[in-house]
Amino acid sequence: MRSSLPLLLCLLSPAAASLAADGADPDPLFQSHETLDVTLSAPLTTLVRDRPTEEYVQGTLAHIGDDGEVKTFDVKVRARGHSRNEICDLPPLWLNFKKSQVKDTLFHKQNKLKLAVHCGDADRYEQTLLREYVAYRILNLATPLSFQLRLLRITWVDTEGKREQQVRYAFLLEHKNRVGKRIDRKDLKIDETSVAALDPVHLNLTSVFQFLIGNTDFSPIAKSEYNECCHNYVLFSNDSDLLIGIPYDFDQAGIVSAPYAIPGAQFDIRTVRHRVYRGRCDNNDHVENSIERFKAVRNNIFALIQTQDGLTPRG
Repeated sequence: MRSSLPLLLCLLSPAAASLAADGADPDPLFQSHETLDVTLSAPLTTLVRDRPTEEYVQGTLAHIGDDGEVKTFDVKVRARGHSRNEICDLPPLWLNFKKSQVKDTLFHKQNKLKLAVHCGDADRYEQTLLREYVAYRILNLATPLSFQLRLLRITWVDTEGKREQQVRYAFLLEHKNRVGKRIDRKDLKIDETSVAALDPVHLNLTSVFQFLIGNTDFSPIAKSEYNECCHNYVLFSNDSDLLIGIPYDFDQAGIVSAPYAIPGAQFDIRTVRHRVYRGRCDNNDHVENSIERFKAVRNNIFALIQTQDGLTPRG
């Protein structure tokens, strides 16, 4: 990925190129893509039964540090999400760390983190999660203006003693506040925006990325049913340059092929594995360079998929 950065920078707009060149390094947690083994102990029975989205329950997260010693953190845990909260056996979660405990550890500077988890106990749901992880990593390969993440292998322990212990993959997603710190911008909370307000090069790059992974479940300019603008995009602003829109949440993408994924009726496709290009006509002049960007990292993408920990071939 480092070797391709100079080529990528020449294709960026001046503002985006400056961000890619001068942006801060990711936090320690996201500086490695090695799978991190952790144990998460919490009242899982309550989390699964009640799915509290406002009130936290108390838990702990532990891992073995570089010094060979077990590092244990107190974490508050609650459910999050909308569709996955409703349909999945285990809802996606928020983990809330104590700042005093994470200082100078692997979790240094982390406070709240989204935890993406397996939707169901069947192995196919774990593969679904890994394919969504790969989707995020593909965008990482193309641009640093993307959410960083860390793959986990979690030993789940129900402190209420009602659920069997199990080991499953999950991943932590960089908080938008930490993304803003890294790229020297703040996330913008508005109801809607316009195509003209967004950096055209980066917007088109993400449009081509969405086509590449077969995703239609997004809007970079309009709010979702549940959140402020924008639907599965976060907007970042520094009050002088054009906005940077960074996408997230790819479980409806064809590359993921989640068992519950269905395309929007407005796209006139039968399955999420049928692609629809949703790039903006105003940005058509940038399509060729966007494609070249992904060509530049094509071998990296193939290597990522072929070597991804836990991922199995799909028939």
